[in-house]
Amino acid sequence: MKNEKLKKFFSSNTVKGIAVACMALMIGLAVYLNYRWFYDPTGSLGYGENNMENNFDSSQSTGAEEENNYFTSAALDRKEARDEAIDVLKLVAESDEASSDAKAEASAKISQIALDIQNEANIESLVKAKGFEECVAVISDGAVSVIVSADSLQAAESAQILTIVYETTGITPDKVSIINRASV
Repeated sequence: MKNEKLKKFFSSNTVKGIAVACMALMIGLAVYLNYRWFYDPTGSLGYGENNMENNFDSSQSTGAEEENNYFTSAALDRKEARDEAIDVLKLVAESDEASSDAKAEASAKISQIALDIQNEANIESLVKAKGFEECVAVISDGAVSVIVSADSLQAAESAQILTIVYETTGITPDKVSIINRASV
């Protein structure tokens, strides 16, 4: 008797919708936390000017090698977080138990992530073409953080980066954060 009531309860569309909504919320939270821990441009979490600084101890490498490791690590961390989010969204989109609205929302988020990945790659390539050795772009929630390898940024260089971001994504300069990572 109890088993039948439990089966009936868990097979209802309301419970399935709640489960899908919780999964989508968890994905959003994971992406947000990843951004805050690894790409926090304001340094509001208290781990330095930005959280990506000092990710390597001095025994690992020095100079240009450390700089390359930093940007490689940042790009790899971004890719891993995106891959995890896409995997969960694919589960929702391919689930027989998910509602059609949840499936459509998951598919739309997957498409947006794919577009963000393409735009980030385009921004990085164009910024490097402007003379910066290294660049990592992160698009999240309608905002962009661009991290470049430079001791300092001139106003003209910042304007070039803002123009590249706007022309590539349509995101306005007030939602763009440019972070220069000084060469070691």
